[in-house]
Amino acid sequence: MFPGMPKSALFPRMRFTRQVLLLQIGVVALVVGLGVGLFSGLLRSALANQYGERALAVAKSVATDPVVIEGAAARQQGGALQQRSQAVQLRTDALFVVITDDEGIRLAHPTPDAIGQPVSTSPAEALAGNDVTTQYDDGTLGPSVRSKTPIRQGDRVVGEVSVGYKIGELTGDFNRLLILTLAFGGGALLLGVGASALLNRRLRRVTHGLEPHELTELLYEREAVLHGIGEGVLALDGQQRVSVRNDEAERLLDTELPVGAPMAELELSPRVHKAVAEGVPVDNLLAVAGNRVLVVNSRAVHRDDRPLGTVLTFRDRTDLDTLTRELDGIRSLSDGLRAQRHEFANRLHTLSGLLQLGHHAEAEEYLQTLTETTAGRPHALGDSVADPYLQALLVAKTEQAQEKGMELKLADDSWVPTTVTDPIAAGTVIGNLVDNALHAARMSPRRPASVEVALLADGTTLHVSVVDSGSGVAEELRGTLFDEGVSSKIAPGHGLGLALARQAARARGGDVWLADPGGPSSGALFVAKLPELLVEAAE
Repeated sequence: MFPGMPKSALFPRMRFTRQVLLLQIGVVALVVGLGVGLFSGLLRSALANQYGERALAVAKSVATDPVVIEGAAARQQGGALQQRSQAVQLRTDALFVVITDDEGIRLAHPTPDAIGQPVSTSPAEALAGNDVTTQYDDGTLGPSVRSKTPIRQGDRVVGEVSVGYKIGELTGDFNRLLILTLAFGGGALLLGVGASALLNRRLRRVTHGLEPHELTELLYEREAVLHGIGEGVLALDGQQRVSVRNDEAERLLDTELPVGAPMAELELSPRVHKAVAEGVPVDNLLAVAGNRVLVVNSRAVHRDDRPLGTVLTFRDRTDLDTLTRELDGIRSLSDGLRAQRHEFANRLHTLSGLLQLGHHAEAEEYLQTLTETTAGRPHALGDSVADPYLQALLVAKTEQAQEKGMELKLADDSWVPTTVTDPIAAGTVIGNLVDNALHAARMSPRRPASVEVALLADGTTLHVSVVDSGSGVAEELRGTLFDEGVSSKIAPGHGLGLALARQAARARGGDVWLADPGGPSSGALFVAKLPELLVEAAE
């Protein structure tokens, strides 16, 4: 190794797909090799048994010949026995056909000079009356596969017949069959290598050429990103099924998002379903989920011009929306106070001018008029509403209505003797209903434009009704009035007020509904029921 050169530069790590390919090729080669070896052994054994059975059949045919039986019993050497053995040898292509007496002395042999001599292999088993099959021996005529059988005359063994075939004949047949086996094994090996190559190519395409350690790193990075960000993430595959989501998405949407669930079965905002169905990018779409206002962004994902699915992100804007509504209330109240300050300053200037000019009687009369006008104003729209939050909300909305040339009235039969337990929920419901009523009254040609609010306590339940002097709700909007994005206002960004009001009411077990859509002669009437919103009144 050269100094300073890392070891991996000389021995680069082999790609995983190549390792799999080589491993598969090795396994296929090993299996084919073992199969060929096992088959070769079984084939050789089967051929040997076949030749042995063949030799035994020839030996039995010779041993049952009456001439052979009489000659062996008489221990006749050569002669008829020699002729019979040579005829059978020529007819069966055997290496030898040997006949012996009951002492193992050759009575017939392919080599005439060997007649009268003992056999080269032990005849004991055959002379004991047993058949000997498939025995490999190396006799005077060379190695062979031989079988032996006894010659019986009645119940007495008078000799034996031994028939053998050349090992070369067995080897030739074996080699021919082995060549066919090797050709089949080679074809199987090539087929296995081709299949392994195709599988390796498929693996590279599916993993986009990434190594296992790279896939592991991507998994860790994905988990870290999904669960480390403060936004909700929901990914859908090409069939609009949930493929990836984080815990923040389930928390913000206030529903479970099981992987594999179809998008159509999820309880999400209609706006979100519509954005996904249309398949167009969505930026900063406002949607309601439970008591939260979410900002939704949607992007379609493609790779190599192939659609992979859609990714949605959710940001919680509830706190910002609440602060915005509170800021609007404070701004309305401050505008009202500023108007009162200007009015009060003008009155003081008038009073100062009368005093400076010496019109003391006129100044006294003017001051008396101011005192009576101020005293005659109901404190916080009347003493029938004891809660300071409701008073402040109604005062702010009253000043807002007056600035726009409208009138906001509290119904005479209103009665709330206790305080509210959740000012935010009360402000969300009442504020949105009043804002919509003021808008409807201002846009209607009917004058004077006015809104009447009725608040009535029933134990701990607060009943709210808001009626305006507008032209009523259009018939095409009545069925979808409380859906997100449905609004009669032209400017974008509206259509959440009534949806938020209903969500806030239903979160407490109550509801908001359109009691009377109104029409040409009367405005719309909205009613809300808010259980457990008031402190229980003392007896």
